[in-house]
Amino acid sequence: MDAMSTSSPAQDGSQRPDGSTYPVVLGEDEWRERLTDEEYYVLRQAGTEPAYVGEYTDTKTPGVYACRACGTELFRSEAKFDSHCGWPSFYTPLAGDRVLYLQDRSLGQVRTEVRCAACGGHLGHVFEGEGYPTPTDLRFCINSISVRLLAATEQTGTDQTDS
Repeated sequence: MDAMSTSSPAQDGSQRPDGSTYPVVLGEDEWRERLTDEEYYVLRQAGTEPAYVGEYTDTKTPGVYACRACGTELFRSEAKFDSHCGWPSFYTPLAGDRVLYLQDRSLGQVRTEVRCAACGGHLGHVFEGEGYPTPTDLRFCINSISVRLLAATEQTGTDQTDS
């Protein structure tokens, strides 16, 4: 996993941890126009929505979860599971190249932050070794406000990074 010191997408701008440019780059004014204040706080400033209030915490609807900022498809509903942690949990991303991992030293502990690989939006964190009965022993703890569920009937088979 790629690692770097605590930062936020807004601080990082268009640069990925490896120095390459994110495929989706907007100025901060454009992000503020595109996102609500709450979405901006979580996606661009690495905030966290309160537990148990997100619209997808208990959702069982089949579909794909896409980045709310750029539309990149990130997680499938088949990988979602009940962790009872207060946020939607997945045991794997749709594909390994859809997310980036960064070291997060905020809150006085070391955690692994998960970001959208296309735009750098903060999604949440991933935890390992918690004993959940999943194929990967990983829990991707994702803010509902960072994603949008594309129900199976709404999917087009493409996403923003395919163009």
